[in-house]
Amino acid sequence: MMKKLVLVLVAMLCGLGASAELRWGPTASLNFNTFRWKEPLLNTKMRTCFDAGIMTEVMIPGIGFGVDAGITYGMRSGKVNFGQWELWRDENLGDETVTIHTVNIPVHLRFKYTRLEGLEEVIAPLAFAGPVFQFNVAGNCDALEQPFGTVALDFGIGCELWQKFQVSFGYLWGVSYTTRTKKLDNLSARNDGFRLNFACFF
Repeated sequence: MMKKLVLVLVAMLCGLGASAELRWGPTASLNFNTFRWKEPLLNTKMRTCFDAGIMTEVMIPGIGFGVDAGITYGMRSGKVNFGQWELWRDENLGDETVTIHTVNIPVHLRFKYTRLEGLEEVIAPLAFAGPVFQFNVAGNCDALEQPFGTVALDFGIGCELWQKFQVSFGYLWGVSYTTRTKKLDNLSARNDGFRLNFACFF
């Protein structure tokens, strides 16, 4: 399934290549994450973490629609209170900061409004939505285990400044589970959170 999706995306980019405007550049995000448990048994607080990597944008001239894709390295985090249950207190676990390191591949459909009578050369509003494929690299909590990969939906709004810089604010909503407890197989969590993103295009 993943291989087919990548092939479709490559075909789209190649098909648009002759008429579309393609740019690429570095990107970085400040993320405010938490874990959303399947059952409300573990109190979890939001934590701040980051993503950084590269992204490319392909826009169709004249209509404002396009796609973007990238690859980033980042972290998903939350502060989990294991100490509220005896089965984890026996392992000397209390209020633990859980961090999962990930490699992420976001793919978005996007719209950029550029019919602003010249003002778009300074600022242009934009919106985006699409899946993020996350591959878990490592975790720091022995009480939890992670699957090889997860899927999330990412959507948000922002603006482009001086036709070069982009600032956006979005929400990442976990579709599949990110982690689960080893002692309770059915107690899994998805990762949700807000993110503030900055990108610079060449």
